[in-house]
Amino acid sequence: MSLDLLLQTYRDPVIGLLAAAAVACGILVAFWPYVVNDTLARRMRLVTDEAERIRVRERARLQSGGRRSLRPEPKKFFKDIVERFGLSQEVSDSAIRQRLRMAGFRGEGPIVTFLALRLLLPIGFFALAVLYVFVLEDLQQPFAVEWAICVAAAGIGYYGPAIYIKNLIDKRQQAMRRAWPDALDLLLICVESGMSIEGALRKVGAEIGAESVELAEELSLTTAEMSYLADRRKAFENLSERTGVESIRQAVTTLVQAEKYGTSLGQALRVLAQESRDTRMSLAEKKAAALPPKLTVPMIIFFLPVLFGIILGPAGIQIANM
Repeated sequence: MSLDLLLQTYRDPVIGLLAAAAVACGILVAFWPYVVNDTLARRMRLVTDEAERIRVRERARLQSGGRRSLRPEPKKFFKDIVERFGLSQEVSDSAIRQRLRMAGFRGEGPIVTFLALRLLLPIGFFALAVLYVFVLEDLQQPFAVEWAICVAAAGIGYYGPAIYIKNLIDKRQQAMRRAWPDALDLLLICVESGMSIEGALRKVGAEIGAESVELAEELSLTTAEMSYLADRRKAFENLSERTGVESIRQAVTTLVQAEKYGTSLGQALRVLAQESRDTRMSLAEKKAAALPPKLTVPMIIFFLPVLFGIILGPAGIQIANM
């Protein structure tokens, strides 16, 4: 009986307190976004605004003067030669275009120049060789040998531009391969500090220029492409195709996967940076291990004769005096 009396006595106050608590919770839920700051939404708005500012700035920079340097127009002389000899179909050759992009030449102008030089240089070298062999100098050689010299000169003129492009590609890749681990470290720091990928690439491109101008140019071009292209993955894939460096291709694959699946970009970049540093150290150790065999021939040719002369010279002088 006492329990029922107690419940009847405090039932109304308890119900009133519960109703007041429910009303207070409803009011708190309704006004919660206005009371507590949404940090995630604010950071997302900042990232979106920064990406839009980067797009506007890169578009203005390219429209003001960067477009001419990125895609130079072909010279009229070379363009007329290409059109006259029916080489216009090779201008759209993806293999030639890809190799010239890897060498740092972009647009239609370098392709037209390359095709024209590959046509003109063999003719010019052959004419110079004929003039030298048959007119200016009498080599006193059989006609077949002299003709072979002229043909070899024409071959040098034909393969010379391709060899020059290959050397440029090797130098650019070597410079980018050396600077890429440092660029990954900078990119990791920028990403983990909260910067967007566009801002991180732009910052790294500005800072890495002191170590590798080629890598800074490629990263800046990637940032510009990200401001123009609708899909950022296409800009990353273009970076991989332009460079042709294996470590950069791995990083591009990681960026594309992070863009597609939403995985952690910082952890992936940390692993890639460590692997790139290990690879660079292993290459340095390999070069250091290959140095003694390379020094064997110079030591035999240059050091040993001098050493023998110093040791046997006084004895030879004494024998000559006796």
